Amino acid sequence: MSIYDHQLNRLDGTPLDLHDFEDKAVLIVNVASKCGLTPQYEGLEKLHEEYADKGFSVLGVPCNQFLGQEPGSAEEIATFCSTTYGVTFPLAEKVEVNGDGRHGLFAELTEVSDAEGNAGDVSWNFEKFLVAPGGAVTRFRPQVVPEDPALVEAIEAALPA
Repeated sequence: MSIYDHQLNRLDGTPLDLHDFEDKAVLIVNVASKCGLTPQYEGLEKLHEEYADKGFSVLGVPCNQFLGQEPGSAEEIATFCSTTYGVTFPLAEKVEVNGDGRHGLFAELTEVSDAEGNAGDVSWNFEKFLVAPGGAVTRFRPQVVPEDPALVEAIEAALPA
């Protein structure tokens, strides 16, 4: 099964076909509205705007597994993201990224090691998985901000030709 075969819905409940990202570079991020890292939404939106016309997208996936920092309903999450940070990138339904209820997409993504060689559970909100066209994944931990040169360089290298 490829990363693109996992079933996921948008915040509004309509299907989100991950195959739509197959020929793009996509940064999948588990997001939360009430976290100290929430201001990263601003940088994620800037990345999305800067590279969208070059075959790139951010995909935000809300998760409430870290100290209940994403307690809102789908409508509350959508409103918060658009009014507070002007988010235009796609947002998926709220899912679990760790544990027995872990969504299949994150079961696959968490098999990927980060720069230090560590795979396994998502460590906190705003963990980032850069999926290049064709499915190769690079993992960035939550402390790596969207403006980090290593992340920007990886995105630019993953853009479709």
